[in-house]
Amino acid sequence: MPTIRLSVRELVEFLLRTGSIDSRFTGFDRANEGARIHRRLQKAAGEGYAAEVFLTAERTMEGIGFTIEGRADGIFTDEDGTVVIDEIKTTAAPTDAITEDMNPCHWAQGMVYGAICAEQRELETLDVRLTYYQIDTDEIIRYTRHFSAAELDAFLNDLLRQYLPWARRQLDWVEARNRSLGALQFPFPAYRPGQRALAGEVYRACAAGKAEQKGGTRLFCQAPTGIGKTMSALFPALKAMGEGKGEKIFYLTARNTTQAAAEDALARLRAADPALSLRSVTLSAKEKACLCKDAEGRPACLPEACPYANGYYERLKDALADLLDSAVPYDRAALTETARRHRVCPFELGLDLSEWCDVVIGDYNYLFDPTVHLRRFFDAAGDYIFLIDEAHNLPDRARAMYSARFCKSSLTDARRAIGKGKSALKTALTKADKGFLEARRAVTKLAPRRGPAPTEPPTEDLTQQTSLLDTEPAEAAFPLPEPLLAQDGTVFLQELPKELLRLLFSLQPPLQDWLEANPEADAHAQLLELYFAVQDITRAAERYDAHFVTQLTARGSELEWELLCLDPAPFVDASLAAGRAAALFSATLTPPGYYRSVLGCPDARAVALESPFPPEHLGLYCLPGISTRYRDREASVQAVSDALAALARAKVGNYLAFFPSYAYLRQVYEDFTARYPDIGTLAQESGLDNAARAAFLEQFGPSPAKTLLGFGVMGGIFGEGVDLVGDRLIGCAIVGVGLPQVNPRQEILRRYYDEAGGTGFDYAYRFPGMNKVLQAAGRVIRTQEDRGVVLLLDDRFARTEYTRLFPRHWHQLQYLRSTTELEQQLAAFWARNQ
Repeated sequence: MPTIRLSVRELVEFLLRTGSIDSRFTGFDRANEGARIHRRLQKAAGEGYAAEVFLTAERTMEGIGFTIEGRADGIFTDEDGTVVIDEIKTTAAPTDAITEDMNPCHWAQGMVYGAICAEQRELETLDVRLTYYQIDTDEIIRYTRHFSAAELDAFLNDLLRQYLPWARRQLDWVEARNRSLGALQFPFPAYRPGQRALAGEVYRACAAGKAEQKGGTRLFCQAPTGIGKTMSALFPALKAMGEGKGEKIFYLTARNTTQAAAEDALARLRAADPALSLRSVTLSAKEKACLCKDAEGRPACLPEACPYANGYYERLKDALADLLDSAVPYDRAALTETARRHRVCPFELGLDLSEWCDVVIGDYNYLFDPTVHLRRFFDAAGDYIFLIDEAHNLPDRARAMYSARFCKSSLTDARRAIGKGKSALKTALTKADKGFLEARRAVTKLAPRRGPAPTEPPTEDLTQQTSLLDTEPAEAAFPLPEPLLAQDGTVFLQELPKELLRLLFSLQPPLQDWLEANPEADAHAQLLELYFAVQDITRAAERYDAHFVTQLTARGSELEWELLCLDPAPFVDASLAAGRAAALFSATLTPPGYYRSVLGCPDARAVALESPFPPEHLGLYCLPGISTRYRDREASVQAVSDALAALARAKVGNYLAFFPSYAYLRQVYEDFTARYPDIGTLAQESGLDNAARAAFLEQFGPSPAKTLLGFGVMGGIFGEGVDLVGDRLIGCAIVGVGLPQVNPRQEILRRYYDEAGGTGFDYAYRFPGMNKVLQAAGRVIRTQEDRGVVLLLDDRFARTEYTRLFPRHWHQLQYLRSTTELEQQLAAFWARNQ
């Protein structure tokens, strides 16, 4: 018998929820504050009160099985011996608006739990109590209703009867989907070299699921450019899902370009098999999807301001039915068109539609970000398959998602914005601003600035680069924990600065009150940003542990306070455990032990596939006589320019040269353009927007009549994710080994991993640097027809600690002694590859 599994909340809210989307400020963080209040009320209920009771029931309705499950907030027996289901709700509604019939969904949830409990305990009667907690006044209001078991049973059956058409729709779809996925063929005549191996690894991981690992099977796969990673991951995952090994696939990326690659792969599958039954949706950011923005260009998610928000839940089911009955892929255009027709919010429609889709495409943050992850899926584990594209980006993205930042200037600016006059908020802002000022003075005293920040990358033979305090810190008026490091205006602490945290906690109530009382004030938007910044860092403080450090930086009148996640491993691990399997893939996951460690998958299988391209298509050369270390850069400029000129003159075409910094790029660019004015050049500027990025790449056209040499930065927007196929790019030079710039933060990261396992320099500098090198080199050969050259400029490329990180298809690398020898080798390569 076909079966549908539903949570109690999912069943009730889908059928009974009404009203509008309303994102106006309420002063209440529902997800976090609500959970805390629940725990407090449950604890206060005393002995005999069972909290978070898991309940499940199976029902059959017209040939369809239903499994209904969820956790009741509380169950207890009152003084009359009656069993009571307690449904706790936190609300910002005014006390006089908290009526017994305020929200039918609240009663419905309690009644469904009551029906299940009465059936399990064979009760004839049962009470349902709604407990409302008013967050502003701390007032508790309770309503109780008495039910017979027969009444509750009839209520649940009526809900299931209403849900039947949707259940049939979904079951029929899953049956058709699995049947079509079973018949699905690979959409190309043959697998590329390495493609079948990657597909096999992904399929085995999906099939294994949680049978071998409690947190699900994890796979790391390094697959060189040209294998067709997107299709090689999606196709086997779809085949596994068609066999019942996975309920839903989440294809998660770091950039829109890789989201487009996933959409293209699905489109190719549909084109190859027009009968394919497969629903996919791409989730866009709210700012991009919004159809109703305010004067500042921000989404106006208020029922009185946005017709798509007003009455959203009344029209949602019709919009969903329209989409689910259509055959189009649910891309941004389809969601926008449907949203306009039904007057619903396209962003929220995409989220609601995702529950009915087989493949969900979106950014990393939908799974990993603790603030914006999809709670509807990931607050509990599910039978999900995670495909993590360009996974080499995940360590830094994860660190950023779990970190938080707060600036003193936001307090000063807010104090000015609310104007003159006395108020509780003005007092709190003044006190907090003064406290941050004292903290800035304490930081300045502990770590006085000594001129320009150091920029030379660290050398491997120096193990003590950080200026660790060997003596007691100087006394300061503001109480700070003992520093780990105090250097040039920056102080690192292992302990949280509790006094700063206390100041922000004290600021929250008057800030909330002001925002609620002054929704039309000119300063509302600015103070709302301050509120979210305070929320962000106080939330981060809740998860703060040994994987974090605190950074305080004094710059002029500013004090920046950051809670830095050094090691995201436990948080990434917990996120991935929400699914049955995760495949993390990229062209550059070297060494695999590094990625397994920082991403919390120490026992994951890791495979590296061979390049699908003939090695003779790539000319790979190194001039180890050049040092690009910071101390040698001034002396290296002309040698680098000469090597770039030799590269660019060997054959007319388009080239890119990648540098470790903008400063070094400009040095070489100025020398090169003065000494080689006959060679066309183009230099990357910092802070390019999408239009400027596209304009830069447009210069690299096919069949160029003249040579063009572009100057870019490793790890920047042109160092990865750029697909210049054919003769749009025939060579690149990589200047230096890409080590991150030395700064106190990188040194703290190095110290952390040194203490964890003696791998500090590798984890903080060498491995991230070489990843940028390999990504840049991967811009050259993109297809079977491409021919091109890669030139490495640095003596460290000849050292074992770097050569061991080279991909296997770099075995033909040639070390050359001079620019003249380089010219000869380039001429011979192009003669062989006309």
